[in-house]
Parts: sequence; C-alpha cells; structure tokens
Amino acid sequence: MKLILTREVSGLGLPGDIVEVADGYGRNYLVPRGAAINWTRGAEKQITQIKRAQDAREIRGLEHAQEIKTRLEGLKVTLNARAGDGGKLFGSVTQADVANAVKAAGGPLVDKKRVHLPGHIKTTGPHTVTIELHADVVASVPVTVAAQ
Repeated sequence: MKLILTREVSGLGLPGDIVEVADGYGRNYLVPRGAAINWTRGAEKQITQIKRAQDAREIRGLEHAQEIKTRLEGLKVTLNARAGDGGKLFGSVTQADVANAVKAAGGPLVDKKRVHLPGHIKTTGPHTVTIELHADVVASVPVTVAAQ
C-alpha cells in the first residue's frame, strides 16, 4: 500500500514522505490515526504544503541547531502549575506544558514530541528537561516549576 505521511512516524519517515507499507498496517493503524493519507496524484500536491509547513518549524542544519541550543540553555523557563501542600502538583507537567513555557520565556517554538522529561514531574522546584533539536544536538533546559 502506498501512503503519504502527514506526520513523523519513527522508523518509517517524515511528513511528506511517500512510503510503501503492508496493507493492514496502513489501513488499520496509520490512516485511522491521521499519520498518513492514501497516495493519489492529487494528494501529491498536499506533499508540498506539508513540506512547507515542516520547513518553517524545522531546524536547518547542525549549525542552526547549535545556535538554538545555546539560546535554549540560556533561558530561564518558569512553569506555573497548581500545587498543594508540600509542593506536590495536582497532576503532572506534560511535554506540551514545557514547550509552551519555552515559547512564553522568549525561546523558539519547540515541537512537544522533541521534549523529553526526566520521568513524571510532579513537584515544584527546579528540573532539567532535554530537547532534541537535531540528531546530534540535544539541549538541556532548566525548568523551574512554581506553585500557582
């Protein structure tokens, strides 16, 4: 089955890639979850739109990734969350919360899928979060979780 990926699928490809997969995998997993669309000649036009959107968000090359890494590691990211007595959070901090906090602190737009948390963050205080910018570049970002 020939499909066009609409988002990154690990081990398969990036958005806009045309891939050949088993019929069952494509029909039962990729297409229903919105990770791919069926390939047609008309759908190839959508590839250019997907790639344009990806290029706007993507980090261009190793040097650009190093530059963004230095910007991220210099940020003071503070994330406000609801907390009870003793600094214990109601719930936990998610990858999307960290990505939004980085953007609010003046950093670049970061894809939440590239944010790696050190387990579940369920307490206030300082934590270190890693963000994968490039295959060879990983930024360690200090995040302070404060009670609201």
